[in-house]
Amino acid sequence: MDIATVLGLVLGFGLIIGSIAIGGSGMVFVHIPSMCIVFGGTLCTVMTHFSLPQFLGIFTIIKKTLLVKVLSPSEIIQEMVNYAAISRRDGALALEEQLRKVDDKFIGKGLQMLVDGQEEDTVREMMEMEVEYIEERHGLGKKILEFMGASAPAMGMLGTLIGLIQMLQNLSDPDALGSGMAVALITTFYGAFIANLMFIPLAGKLGIYSKAEVLAMQMTVEGICAISRGDNPTAVREKMQSFISPNKREDVKANV
Repeated sequence: MDIATVLGLVLGFGLIIGSIAIGGSGMVFVHIPSMCIVFGGTLCTVMTHFSLPQFLGIFTIIKKTLLVKVLSPSEIIQEMVNYAAISRRDGALALEEQLRKVDDKFIGKGLQMLVDGQEEDTVREMMEMEVEYIEERHGLGKKILEFMGASAPAMGMLGTLIGLIQMLQNLSDPDALGSGMAVALITTFYGAFIANLMFIPLAGKLGIYSKAEVLAMQMTVEGICAISRGDNPTAVREKMQSFISPNKREDVKANV
C-alpha cells in the first residue's frame, strides 16, 4: 500500500473538515441536491465520454494508485543476475524451478519463454508487446482521472448557476438571499474539493507509478533477452544498470 497517497487523502480530508468544524456549523456544507449534481454529474460525464467497461474500471484505477507494488531497479537487477548465473551454470531448463518462486507475472512469463527455448527475437517481441499494452491501459486510467478532475468543478459551477437562478426568483424576500447564495456556492465547493484533493492528485500518482512499472518491465525485457543470448551475470548487470543513474548503481553479484 502506498502510505503517502493514503496519508495525503486522510490528512487532506481531515484538514478541510476540521477547518469547517472550527469555523462554525458543519451542517451548512451538507446539501444533498448539490452532492447529486457534482458527484452524479461527474460520473455521468465519464459514462458519456468513455465506454461502459472503461467506466466500470474506475474503482480498479483508484485501487491501482493505493495498492501497488513495483519492484525497484536494484531488485530486478539482482534477480536477473541470479537467473543468468543459474542459466550459465545449469542451463535454461534449470530456470523452471525458479518459476515457482516468482511473484511477478511478467518476470515469470519471461522465464517460461526461456525454459521453452524461445529465440531472443521472439522473446523481445512478445514481452515488448505487453509493455505497450500496459502503457496504453495506464494512459487510459490517467486520462479518466484527469477527465473527472476537469468535470467535477464544471459540474460544481453548473450547480451554482442553478442555485443562483432559483435565488434570483425570490428577490422579493431579502432575508432568503444570504442563505440562497450560500447554497448556490456549495456545489462549487464540492467540485473544487474532490477535483483538487482526489482526482487530479490520483491521476498524477498513477502517471508516476506507470513510469516506474514500465521502467521495471523494460529492464526485465533486457535482462531476459541477455540471458537468452547466454550473457554472463556481469554482462547482464552492466546491461541493466544502464537504465539507472551512475550514483545508484551497485556491484551486484549472484547469490545463488
